[in-house]
Amino acid sequence: MDLTYFRTFREVARRRSFTRAGEELGYAQSSVTTQMQKLEREYGVQLFERYGRQLRLTPPGEELLKFAVQMLDVYDQSKERIANQLGGTLTIGTIDSLAAYYLPPFLQQLKRRLPDLSVQLFPEAEAALTEKVREGEFDIGLLLDTYPADPALHCIRIREEQLILIAPPHHSLAQLDIVGLQALKNTELIVTEESCVYRGTFEKLLKDNGIPFQIGFELGSLEAIKQCVANGLGIALLPQIAALQEVRQGTVVRLPFSHEALRLELQLVVHPKKWMSQALVAFIGLLGGSANN
Repeated sequence: MDLTYFRTFREVARRRSFTRAGEELGYAQSSVTTQMQKLEREYGVQLFERYGRQLRLTPPGEELLKFAVQMLDVYDQSKERIANQLGGTLTIGTIDSLAAYYLPPFLQQLKRRLPDLSVQLFPEAEAALTEKVREGEFDIGLLLDTYPADPALHCIRIREEQLILIAPPHHSLAQLDIVGLQALKNTELIVTEESCVYRGTFEKLLKDNGIPFQIGFELGSLEAIKQCVANGLGIALLPQIAALQEVRQGTVVRLPFSHEALRLELQLVVHPKKWMSQALVAFIGLLGGSANN
């Protein structure tokens, strides 16, 4: 089979869409459909199925994806080693807060070093992120979690990232010199989605200490959370990097609250048997160097 078909197959699996895969690869949707039909005929199985409006892999499709990832990885490795080509693709899985507020300057530096490199950035929930690194769908993952995020992966500490509580400027808690756990009783919270590690950490801390709380809003967007806080709809726990700009601008305030449990490690996760391309080594070097800044 033409390796192009496997590359297209991998992209459809990642994007869960023939249309979005075609846009990424520069193909018409009809071309993507034809390639996937040929791949299905070659293996004699259905590789995708519709689940509501979403496209997902069938069990045979999930198995083929594992092989496709390995084959494409070996092919890219051969090009770099034999033809000294420094392009290719680097696939990064990360969480929304890091994709938006931490990674952009490092990606800019990476593209300066390797202008022919294509970088694919996929925001994911923590559990799905580590799973896709284990399965080889992502070259590398970047997330906030207790260390190590996954004992089966090679985890590299970058730095400690503090979680902070933000509130509207005139909130009653903002008038206190110190905000203790007891002061948070029955406070209305604006939270991220349930799968978020730091939301779970905060809720566990409150429950373990018998602090009742209310969830006013559950939002998937950090920007929406900050806007709701600024408009007086509640308080929120966010990574410090995600709220620094609003705190400096005065649209929200950082509450004088801290707790040892609300510190997570910003860390890289890589499969221990992952081929370390020059692009991957350069990217890890850029992020590792930031740990000392």
